[in-house]
Amino acid sequence: MTHWLLEELGVPYRNIRLDLEKQEHKTAEFLSLNPMGRVPVLTHGDVVVTESAAIALYLAEHFPESGLNVAIDSPERGSYLRWMFFAPVSAEPSVLWRALGKVITEVDYKPFAEVEDIAETLSVALRDKEYLVENRFTAVDVMVGSTIRWGIQMMPVLPVRPEFMSY
Repeated sequence: MTHWLLEELGVPYRNIRLDLEKQEHKTAEFLSLNPMGRVPVLTHGDVVVTESAAIALYLAEHFPESGLNVAIDSPERGSYLRWMFFAPVSAEPSVLWRALGKVITEVDYKPFAEVEDIAETLSVALRDKEYLVENRFTAVDVMVGSTIRWGIQMMPVLPVRPEFMSY
């Protein structure tokens, strides 16, 4: 997601790949950027941003000339924020939960929506639309598009829908 968004911005950047098998994300240097030892991490000058949605918001807001942000006073700002966080907070955990199979917990409780409900929600939102918000390409399309691709290709449990393929 971050790489795609940086490409859309058209700004120069340096992509540093970590070898997770060699635990490069657990080095003191990396942990000083993200104590959770997780990727992605964006550094921009002295600013460090972690978490995909936070990175997307930061980049879209920091580079307004890209047109990837939705203005705070736009009537569509609420929808923009909804979809920005729907991807990592609702969709991705559901896909991962399904991909992992039955996870045994002490309490009979499933904290995530069913993958079919995620697919239906996204299908309805995308039906007859090219973009999710303001009828134009925004950072939300990168977040949601990345999540759909991840759920169909990398963790293949998200049902393939015509709306996803045209999106």
